[in-house]
Amino acid sequence: MDQIEHKYVEANGLKLHVAEIGSGPSAVMFLHGFPEIWYSWRRQMVAVANAGYRAIAPDYRGYGLSDPPIEPQNSSLVDFATDLLALLDVLDIPKVFLVSKDFGSLIAFPIALLQPKRVSGVVTLGIPFLPPRPLAYNNDLPEGFYISRWKEPGRAEADFSRFDAKTVVRNIYILFSRSEIPIARENQEIMDMVDSSTPLPPWFTEEDLAAYGALYENSGFQTALQVPYRSMHKHLNNIPDPKVEAPTLLIMGEEDYVLKFPGIEDFIRSGKMKEFVPNLEIIYLPEGTHFVQEQFPDQVNQLILTFLSSHA
Repeated sequence: MDQIEHKYVEANGLKLHVAEIGSGPSAVMFLHGFPEIWYSWRRQMVAVANAGYRAIAPDYRGYGLSDPPIEPQNSSLVDFATDLLALLDVLDIPKVFLVSKDFGSLIAFPIALLQPKRVSGVVTLGIPFLPPRPLAYNNDLPEGFYISRWKEPGRAEADFSRFDAKTVVRNIYILFSRSEIPIARENQEIMDMVDSSTPLPPWFTEEDLAAYGALYENSGFQTALQVPYRSMHKHLNNIPDPKVEAPTLLIMGEEDYVLKFPGIEDFIRSGKMKEFVPNLEIIYLPEGTHFVQEQFPDQVNQLILTFLSSHA
């Protein structure tokens, strides 16, 4: 972990914080989810660097130590994707493996679709490729569904503002580590779904929480609420007949609450996902939650390294 270097790279007019380790000829770029940050990939970065790869993990615009966008309320997944392509140009990386988690897959797959010659392969954890149709799963979920709440302007801001950033991250980590979709009662806010006495997941330490808390204390949550939650409707809508040709590995925890989203598990297990991602391998981790790379780092590292060596 101490070997990981940190720098700022200007891309699209913003200074993006980038964590980096390794100097191999093949590069791996790690794309975090929410409420994660570059730090969530620390163990994977060291593992791939030790195997001879160059590992980089940026904080997106408005996340962690990166500059916020001028108009956070107008940011989109497309902006994040163009930032990352610009970052690769500045770092002189012509081709890269993308390893993504959570909504990071909503950035990785468009990059693979729009710039296929620049992508050696895609590994995604927690969220599969989602086809270019309206994300309608929330239509079948109650009003208290966390994404519906966070899409509502001002509601999450008011909810989060009652706590410091460290407590917000703590509560979300606890909620997202469960096997059930976070759904609040009618008169209950999302933060109130976690009691202050509830322990952290056993694989998530107070040191980890302090690291996340400090990074989100710096950035706040304004951009994080906009992207992904308030800009999902723009995902892939302008890409006709999308098909990801790059080799792809999907790693899903069997206890990941995302599998409970209406239609998601069937989309993955029925083979429908392969209509859009033909060169797809799927691996399930029986006790895995939404945070498999932190919960089972050694196992996930080996899966990633096997994939990289097969497609380097």
